[in-house]
Amino acid sequence: MATRATQPALAFAPPRPPPAKLSLLEWSKHALAPWGQTPARHHEFILERLNDVAEGRIDRLMLLLPPGHAKSTYASVLFPAWWFTRHPRSSIISACHTADLADHFAKRVRGLVQEHSETLGYALAKDDRAAARWRTTTQGDYFAAGLRGPITGRRADLVLIDDPIKSHAEADSATARESIWNWYRSDLATRLKPGGRIVLIMTRWHQDDLGGRLLDTDPSWNLVKLPAIAEACDPLNRAPGEALWPEWEDEAALDRKRRTMGARVWQSLFQQNPNPDTDALFTTTRIPILETPPPIQREIRAWDLAATLPTEGRDPDWTVGLKLAVTTDGKYVVTDIIRHRSGPTEVARIITATANQDGAGVLIGLPQDPGQAGKQQIVWLTERLAGHRVHASPESGSKLTRATPAAAAVDAGLVSLLRAPWNRAFLDELRDFPQGRKDDQVDALSRAFSLAATASTQPRRINLSLLGR
Repeated sequence: MATRATQPALAFAPPRPPPAKLSLLEWSKHALAPWGQTPARHHEFILERLNDVAEGRIDRLMLLLPPGHAKSTYASVLFPAWWFTRHPRSSIISACHTADLADHFAKRVRGLVQEHSETLGYALAKDDRAAARWRTTTQGDYFAAGLRGPITGRRADLVLIDDPIKSHAEADSATARESIWNWYRSDLATRLKPGGRIVLIMTRWHQDDLGGRLLDTDPSWNLVKLPAIAEACDPLNRAPGEALWPEWEDEAALDRKRRTMGARVWQSLFQQNPNPDTDALFTTTRIPILETPPPIQREIRAWDLAATLPTEGRDPDWTVGLKLAVTTDGKYVVTDIIRHRSGPTEVARIITATANQDGAGVLIGLPQDPGQAGKQQIVWLTERLAGHRVHASPESGSKLTRATPAAAAVDAGLVSLLRAPWNRAFLDELRDFPQGRKDDQVDALSRAFSLAATASTQPRRINLSLLGR
């Protein structure tokens, strides 16, 4: 029971004298005892790392574990309740892929505080009854929200992100992954107070999920990766092939799951080793990124055109201008990519400005839509590109067929990229093709390769009067 406040207007009761502080492991054993549970070996390992977060030795911790191994129970339920014993006046933001899951964890934490307030040395503030937003008698603050939920105006000393991805369909969507990344960078990370700490608790779904993106871009993250079946150099010193939690799910049970779900899902969710979809056309791991371009023989700027502005609820295609360099030794380097969403007039302006910046020596490849309207569009664009070499042609064959020569060159190790901010979005689209939501960059690459193989280096003469009829 919380001590009664001396002034009814106060939101917080005066803190009671704290009991002897339990360690995180001791607290976990105490809280789980009524259910006859005790931490397993991997749980104790997780608790050690979480204790390092509480003590300030780690400020970015990533816990990667398979489903059903109680990672959320320890990191998102037991840990935040105990955190307030070490940081009584701090604030916690707990975020999950949906508000329902965030509320579920919040209710469990709140229930622990209500049940064990004497042990913890604090209680819930008496005027707080909301499950997902409550305060403690020591002026601590807990707030739970789903991804893209309302966290504006709040600050946190500790951020817990648990299961930011809810399904394989979402993980396979480049748009969804980018949305989660933008939410993390713009909405969540900006809520962190100076000296604040973040714990990411998740199962891997995709090479470019939130965990993968953070590991690629920020070396400061401390990684705990515990696969369901031990591999070489296991953090728990398990023998290869040993189950993570054999008391709960032994090797035979895990093997039955593996055979049911298939290699890709098993490697991602249970081994934390996401691999590209075997149906993907491009092997992006074979594309190196160069710091400086090699000697170049000729260049092509190939365009894939769109002319729709983004609006609420609409995710239109991009206009893409991809610049492909053919090197003196017969290899290919993608040296620049322009992506833009705008109307027809702005698209024409961007194409013209880019051509002037590239120079007259760069061949320009344009797609020609079928029918008279497509011919008139090419006439209009070509008039604006006077002095430049322009090659316009209709698309032929399926997107997959057109992309195959470029994919073959990638497999042969003949394609590289010049390091630039557009690299990730381009590689993501290649990796997701042909199942991805967008293929504008792939289409531009296909056109560039087609021109590199077949286009003459001489200017193409276009009969403007004939096409304009």
